[in-house]
Amino acid sequence: MRIWLVAARVRTLPAAVAPVLVGTALAGFAGVFHPLRFLAALIGAVFIQVGTNLSNDYSDARRGADTEDRLGPVRVTAGGLVPPGQVLVATYVSFGVAVLAGAYLIAVAGWQLLIVGAASILAGVLYTGGPRPYGYEGLGEVFVFLFFGIVAVAGSYFVQVRHLSWEAFALAVPVGLLAAAILVVNNLRDIETDRRAGKRTLAVRLGRERTRTLFAAIVYASYLLAPITWVFGPLRPWLLLSWLTLPVGAQVVRTVRNHLDGPSLNAALAQTGAVQLAFCMLLSAGVLLSR
Repeated sequence: MRIWLVAARVRTLPAAVAPVLVGTALAGFAGVFHPLRFLAALIGAVFIQVGTNLSNDYSDARRGADTEDRLGPVRVTAGGLVPPGQVLVATYVSFGVAVLAGAYLIAVAGWQLLIVGAASILAGVLYTGGPRPYGYEGLGEVFVFLFFGIVAVAGSYFVQVRHLSWEAFALAVPVGLLAAAILVVNNLRDIETDRRAGKRTLAVRLGRERTRTLFAAIVYASYLLAPITWVFGPLRPWLLLSWLTLPVGAQVVRTVRNHLDGPSLNAALAQTGAVQLAFCMLLSAGVLLSR
């Protein structure tokens, strides 16, 4: 069980949970909440993330990207802890659970979610799989922003109210930026091993110093953009509750700026995920208190 939890990369799962909370909270602001739809959206998001992590573990091992000298946690396929075939089966099972949750949402909220779900799974597989994995071309952060920000928040809102609003997209931007920040730290940590493996992540393309600057810009931009729907829309200053996480976010920025060692960057990775989840919980609370 511990090995499979490592394979699922549990520390990355807040990136899947957080946008569902925000999108559902915005629907609650509009006076709509369907508990079963919320639960299905949460299950779908989490298992798409787990399936993506397992697919990444399998594909990176096949391409030789996960070597013994990487600074991050062990990868179960490359480390020989689980046979590749079992990892592949677990990937199919995870995506299968997400499909079942999505089928319910399609039935109750609309056919449009079929496109959203299919695109999300395809993006998860093609991150490191397929003939031209976009994660190897420096596009990982862009897709994380889109699918763990824009798509996830707007989609979670849509399953509740069956229409879209500009507020959903506005709230999705800081959520997606913090999700992308998680990947930025991950790729900064792995910059040397990725370069040797021919994996041209955004960190490899930018170099260490510019990647650190990008990380700081993404994190601080998230806080600046959080109150947009108050400044220009119907929500209230309660959105600023998310700023309570700013001291921790700033500390993570300092860690990333001043440290190169694996343990420090692994800690920064976990802290970035925790900041994103706390930020989104407080943002969701601010949305609900705006009623």
